[in-house]
This record gives sequence, structure tokens and C-alpha cells, in this order.
Amino acid sequence: MKANPLRERLIQGKACVNGWLLLPSVYTVEAMAQSGWDSLTIDIQHGLFDYASAVAGFQAMQSYAVTPVARVPVNEPGIIAKVLDAGAMGIICPMINTAADAKRLVDATRYPPLGARSFGPLRARTYSDNPPYHELANEHVLVLPQIETMEAVQNLREILDVPGINGIYVGPSDLGFSRGLVPRLDREEPEILELYKQFIAEVTSRGLIAGIQNGTAAYAVKMAALGFKFLTVSSDLTCLSIAARETIQATRKGAGL
Repeated sequence: MKANPLRERLIQGKACVNGWLLLPSVYTVEAMAQSGWDSLTIDIQHGLFDYASAVAGFQAMQSYAVTPVARVPVNEPGIIAKVLDAGAMGIICPMINTAADAKRLVDATRYPPLGARSFGPLRARTYSDNPPYHELANEHVLVLPQIETMEAVQNLREILDVPGINGIYVGPSDLGFSRGLVPRLDREEPEILELYKQFIAEVTSRGLIAGIQNGTAAYAVKMAALGFKFLTVSSDLTCLSIAARETIQATRKGAGL
């Protein structure tokens, strides 16, 4: 099977830099794939991707040294199986609040006997001929439940103890929102930072990994120092917007406009 370098690096304890894709354009995906990210996540939950554009996005990545990941819109076996069949090598699933939620996620992402994923790897089967894809998929696909509510925090240990879960992915905006705070990334509230430390302790004790969504490179560096290994930084839309503003401002300043 095609190697999953992202999962291998994470297992070895190395931090990985993940790009976030919101725009359903193969040109944008290809440009991001050429930029040096360890992985790229197609966001089907809050991004503008549908299933067809997600498949095109995976195809646009294939020629480059980047691992394709998807954030699915919901913990539902149909859409999860379809993005895996299309070639995603990692799944981030939102709103996993209980061990039962985590078990449903594992069932959707793992073939028997570890789960109940239906067989039909239409595009993913091209990753391996001998041995066939289905014999190695359970070992290679990265499965990260998103922790973004206080209910999930309270049930974190039980979620992490579900066999087949590789770690967690923190959603800072909703996590803060669930505590009555303004939803945003790059949080500095002491109570949130303390939660992050607890997350790291729990995953580390189990040999699992923790990921987090970051708005800036500076904050991602801070989270890496805290122990997070899967570091999402910015997004295609944010990078485009920032570059456009900086270009315009530099031109206006230089030309005295």
C-alpha cells in the first residue's frame, strides 16, 4: 500500500505541519501541495468542498509528497467510507463527545474485524496491488476524533481508550464557545491552556498523538512546544487573503498611493 508518511512521522514522535483547504479548486489544491506541507486536509464540514470536488482535490495532491486528509461533515459511515474510498489517508471527525461516538467513528473507518467499514475502495485501491489495499488500510489510515466541547473533555479518557483511535484533534473555537467564550483560534485563556496540557498528558500516556487548529505560525510553534504533533496552520483562503493584502499595501506604500 502507498505509505502514509504523515502517520509514520507522528508515530515516531515528529511534529507535522498540516495545511487546511477550504476552496474547491484543483489549482489551489495543487499550489498548496507544492508548498511543502506534510499533509493537506480537505474540509468538507465548513469548507466549500462537496464530495466530487474533494475527489478532485485528492487527485490534485497525488503527484506530490503530501498526505491527503479529510475533515468529514458528520460522524456518519456513508460519507466517511466515501472519502476513504476516494483516497483520504486520514480522517478528522467533528463533534466526537463520547466513547460511543468514538466507537461509531472507528467502525466507519476500519475494516473488519476492527470495524465495520464497507468494502469498495474505488480510488484508494490504486494505492496497493500486492498486498491489496484492504489488508493494510486499518494500519495506515489515521483516525482523529475532534475534541471541541466540554462534554468531550469530560469523556476524553474513555474516547482515547476506544481501540482504533489514533489520538485527538482539538477545535479551539468550539471548545471555547462551549465554555461561554468567544469562538476563535490561538486561545490564551489560562483555563483553556490548562486543558491543552491535560490533553497532552492523556494522549502521551497512551502513545497517541494530539493535533490542533492554529491561526498563525507563531501560535503553532507554541503548541508544538506544549506537545501537539499534528499542527494545522492557517488555510488556503487565509494565505491568499494575507498575501493579497500585503501585496496591495506594499504597492500603495511604495507608489505613494
